[in-house]
Amino acid sequence: MVHGPRIGKAAVSAMGSISGPGRASARAGARIVIVGAGIVGASAAYFLRQADCQVTVLDAATPAAGASGASDGLVSVGSKKPGFLMNIARHARDFYVELESEGLLRGLFQQRPTFLFARNEAEAELMALHGQDLQSAGVRVESLGGAAFARAVPGVSSKVVAALAVPEDGHALGYQIVDRMLKQSAARVVRHAAVRRIKVAHGRAVGVSTDAGDHDADAVLIAAGLGSTALAGLGEILVPRKGQIIITDRAADNAAAFAGPLMSAAYLAAKRNADASRRDPVSLVIDPLNTGQLLIGGTREDGLADRETTVNHVARILREALAVYPPLERRRVIRTFSGVRTASVDGLPIVGRHPAVDGMTIATGFEGDGICLGPLMGRLAAQTVLGQPCSLDIEALSPARFAAGSTAAGAGT
Repeated sequence: MVHGPRIGKAAVSAMGSISGPGRASARAGARIVIVGAGIVGASAAYFLRQADCQVTVLDAATPAAGASGASDGLVSVGSKKPGFLMNIARHARDFYVELESEGLLRGLFQQRPTFLFARNEAEAELMALHGQDLQSAGVRVESLGGAAFARAVPGVSSKVVAALAVPEDGHALGYQIVDRMLKQSAARVVRHAAVRRIKVAHGRAVGVSTDAGDHDADAVLIAAGLGSTALAGLGEILVPRKGQIIITDRAADNAAAFAGPLMSAAYLAAKRNADASRRDPVSLVIDPLNTGQLLIGGTREDGLADRETTVNHVARILREALAVYPPLERRRVIRTFSGVRTASVDGLPIVGRHPAVDGMTIATGFEGDGICLGPLMGRLAAQTVLGQPCSLDIEALSPARFAAGSTAAGAGT
């Protein structure tokens, strides 16, 4: 067991002596096993296949069965915490634009604005600060007066005291991205193959063992969300964060109710400061889907990994949504569900080489930012597996930040 935020013993089968971190990397044409068929694992599979690697993707259930299939689809820089995440999200959003224009994600990514709104003066101050941070990160932001906001979101309540638009954000459905990446990669996908341990020989990952048998490899990429914990020795570094979501019926078939999602300043507060969501797990987002439905969320419930929805949270989310967008009273709720995000204890994803097991790369801990960051992080993870220089500096995400002062993480069986 890990005591504190430090990488501990990975679930490895020691087939030889375990050494410290090595420098050897997989080469083009190598056999790569990817553990986890979410958006990051599927994207990595595509880019590794582009490098002529033989890729096998293993998933404990089916592709996109976890957080990637239970997300809101926001490809949003406007929602990100200032600093590294906001900057990397801008690159990730631009990467979606590039992949859509090149044809890989044609028809799956839509650019649309994110609307940030405040319901009182305290929220307005926070939103204004967030807008300044976005502009400092090179993100275009537009201030909306009451009349302009009402034109952009017909029916919005006059109780909204201030609003901003981030016009170049976007939307993509996680399960569609996963399906496209896997199909275009032509990688071998093995479903219902829960990985129980990483096989290690002479300090290097050489494959995995599953309930259905072993898979040999020249390198292993672990992108399994919460399932990464035991395999990579992440111990208490990864934590679950549950989110409850509501889906309505359609006001009109295949016509979004307004141009882009409404995101409350309370949601921004939860992203900027983890203590805010611990004090109050509800933060409102109203997302107009292209089907004509509304997706309404949500919660950020630390430490919970169940898939149940609760009457008190659903009722409160609906009350807040009605106060902001009164036309909602003409809609019916047709479904509620929960997804479980995988978060790291310091709020940043974990992407990079395992600090003690050569040939093992980790890509996890994306929490609610996985859809936005997924394709870009898949490419960066693939570059790491291949030993290539990353096209962006992601040293801040290295798993080694949790290994300071610790001994070799994989030194066990």
